[in-house]
Amino acid sequence: MTHVMRASELIGLPVVSIASGEDVAEIRDVIYGAELHRLIGFTLNKRGMFSGRMKDVLPAEALAAIGADAVMVADDAAITESATPEALDSPGSAKSVLGNRVLSADGNDLGQVVGVIIATGATPAAVGYEVDPTDSDDNAFVPIAEQMALSGENLLLPADATEFIRNDLAGFGAAVVAYRESTLPGGNR
Repeated sequence: MTHVMRASELIGLPVVSIASGEDVAEIRDVIYGAELHRLIGFTLNKRGMFSGRMKDVLPAEALAAIGADAVMVADDAAITESATPEALDSPGSAKSVLGNRVLSADGNDLGQVVGVIIATGATPAAVGYEVDPTDSDDNAFVPIAEQMALSGENLLLPADATEFIRNDLAGFGAAVVAYRESTLPGGNR
């Protein structure tokens, strides 16, 4: 089963070097590339007495793992002064998906995106969106699909992905795995 958490829950977590065991930074912001539906990386704060915003960033490719209590990197070299993804150098330029309306390809309004869901562990990735539904008080979790279209206002979810929508975050991890298996060549489609 895949463990998942809201991207917003990563803010404030320590970044820990596996080589030294030291807290080397703290997550300030999660940078997410909406066009490609992927985690790009993080802006950082300093730890301890001299806390405050760091110029250095942490690209997603440099992560060793994400856990419930810390973001792990192999060593201090994972934190870089010059980010390869431009969105990390100027996070304000990244297109936001928050607030977009989610429509299914079969014409149903599923609600509005209120968050991004991240799979934790050794291969962290963005795997879904948290949606405030139009017809319910309980938020829903929808899987990210490669075929998702994103305009300035709408996110289009393929019709076959709607059966993997869940109303609980704990059950969403298993739904993500099932959805990915169904979209593989030779899957249940």
